[in-house]
Amino acid sequence: MNDHNVYQTNNSETEETPEQAQQEREKEMQDDEEELHKLLLPNVHDLPLTPPSAIDFNFVAYFAPDFLKPGHDQYVYRHANGLCVIGLAPTHVAFKDEGGITAVDFNVGKSDRSGFKVTGKRKKNAQHFESNTAVCKVCTNNDSYIVRCCVKGSLLEVNNRLIKQPGLLNSSADREGYIAIIMPKPADWLKIKSSLLGLEDYKRKREECFGSS
Repeated sequence: MNDHNVYQTNNSETEETPEQAQQEREKEMQDDEEELHKLLLPNVHDLPLTPPSAIDFNFVAYFAPDFLKPGHDQYVYRHANGLCVIGLAPTHVAFKDEGGITAVDFNVGKSDRSGFKVTGKRKKNAQHFESNTAVCKVCTNNDSYIVRCCVKGSLLEVNNRLIKQPGLLNSSADREGYIAIIMPKPADWLKIKSSLLGLEDYKRKREECFGSS
């Protein structure tokens, strides 16, 4: 067999026929469809028992137990864009008072926190506070408690709904019952983050409230 015939034989063995090319394309399309199906319709056995909440999905939870005073437990939910939502942790001492929280007053310090508004992308008029600055006072039938910023930064918003609906703190303090939204500078956040606890460490510290979980 001469060299020309050998080339023809080897070429015929390796060259893909139109039918084979079509089959390969169909297989790739089928693999893509199967992959898409897995993404859109995951195996039910791989799903959690309950879907993550919007808070769990969009924020990282941190906690400041005993912030300045024993039992004054607060949370800091940090969004990927740097915004921090602050509020009362479920173990805050105010929730232990009979009847829960009955009133919220943003008139603390030298100004009424509920009266200011920020404007524009640059958040004009935003107030810059320290981590220990008072944001509001929550009242129960027997006592009152100061809620603080927890993080150093610009106070962008307070939850004015709490003035007329203080009960939101008793029913959904981690959602509609949040206290305020603060934007810390990255350097300030790194400083305060080291003093905060993650969710699991917080649960271990307050395991008497959460049980062995």
